[in-house]
Amino acid sequence: MGVSRLDVFYRRLLLSKLFIGGWGKPEDLKRIFEFRKIIGDRDQCKTLVSQDYPVYINKTEEHSDCHIHEGYFISPLEHFVPGILPPEAVKARFQFLVPKRWQKDRPVCIHLAGTGDHFFWRRRTLMARPMIKEAGMASLILENPYYGYRKPKDQLRSCLKNVSDLFVMGGALILESTALLHWLKREGYWPLGMTGISMGGYMASLAVTNWPKPIPLIPCLSWSTASSVFTTGVLSRAVNWAQLEQQYAVNSVYEEEIIQLLQYCGADSIKMGPELVKNMDCVEHLLSLSGPGRAPVTRFSSSEADPEVLIGGVDKKSGPGDRAEHILSAVKTTGTKVESVTSNCCVNTSALEKKRDFTKCCRPSLHQESIGFMKGVMDECTHMANFSVPVDTSLIIVVQAKEDAYVPRTGVLSLQEIWPGCEVRYLKGGHISAYLFKQRVFRFCLKYPNLH
Repeated sequence: MGVSRLDVFYRRLLLSKLFIGGWGKPEDLKRIFEFRKIIGDRDQCKTLVSQDYPVYINKTEEHSDCHIHEGYFISPLEHFVPGILPPEAVKARFQFLVPKRWQKDRPVCIHLAGTGDHFFWRRRTLMARPMIKEAGMASLILENPYYGYRKPKDQLRSCLKNVSDLFVMGGALILESTALLHWLKREGYWPLGMTGISMGGYMASLAVTNWPKPIPLIPCLSWSTASSVFTTGVLSRAVNWAQLEQQYAVNSVYEEEIIQLLQYCGADSIKMGPELVKNMDCVEHLLSLSGPGRAPVTRFSSSEADPEVLIGGVDKKSGPGDRAEHILSAVKTTGTKVESVTSNCCVNTSALEKKRDFTKCCRPSLHQESIGFMKGVMDECTHMANFSVPVDTSLIIVVQAKEDAYVPRTGVLSLQEIWPGCEVRYLKGGHISAYLFKQRVFRFCLKYPNLH
């Protein structure tokens, strides 16, 4: 499978790092995994969100083509896993665009946000307003947790601080989508459908697995799991592996307890053998396209003169003691105090003990272990095979880009295997080009799904 050079080039323009806070608190991961077992089984959670769950409209604006209602409600996740959402994200906000003239019935599509899609403007302009004009279809635009008004104060732009934040976002959106579908049904709208682009497609797919009735779904530029996005896709380059490796090495609870809670064991599971290491060759090739002097994702170059990066990848030919000495020497040459670098992962005060802790952080296999752990936790909370199959898969049209470097399909189960009966349509090009130039294709699929 070829990859889009535009995807690789675009990734080089983005300098922010993902997951600078690390994996997230172990106790939070444990709570999330336990709740995932519930929402992963549709029969267990039919009554989690009541059919009369309160949703409020607090503002309405009249436009030439539609009425735009602004509304809110409390995320149901706050009731079931209290405190897991940041305070700013507890209140879910949405915009509801209703055409002044319906063409047939009162169809509504819920749009979930892709990466970087803050507030409502992008989906309102590129999808909702054109759909009113082209098909007389209403749109409900839900704001994701961690985005827009729901973004934590200490989060930088769209960069989720912890790996666990992605799982919290997914759990919240599953329940919030259910609350909105119940509300739309109470208000007399029909048929109802869901869509999203990129991360929004993943989240819409997860939400539909939880809905107890047939519902059209159009996930665009997403696939069966998010694990490949952060381990073998070009976005893996943005992951703060140095911080994740430090936490994984120093806090034994991730390796000794959390990993025991990972249940997914499909044909592409981390538990099935060394296939992940083999798939890393794809990432090495991808990142080699980004130009000379770029360190591959499985190693970090000391030439970048970044203490965090140096901690993440020392010459594997050196012995443990040499690696610790090398790091201390490199940190010294950068003008950074050893104490400032070691404060996050080393709690002892003597220089000898600090060197030993450095050695622990830099075991040769640590990066591969961290990648494996990332795949495991991502599959646990995002792999579609870990959730119920939608009630009617014939109502699902998946839109994928043939050369998508952000969402690799190699080495993971396909959606056709997990959801027999769904349709997959492929576009030429990669993730970025499809997003920029194929919005009309996405809308076309929304207008003409098989509604039964």
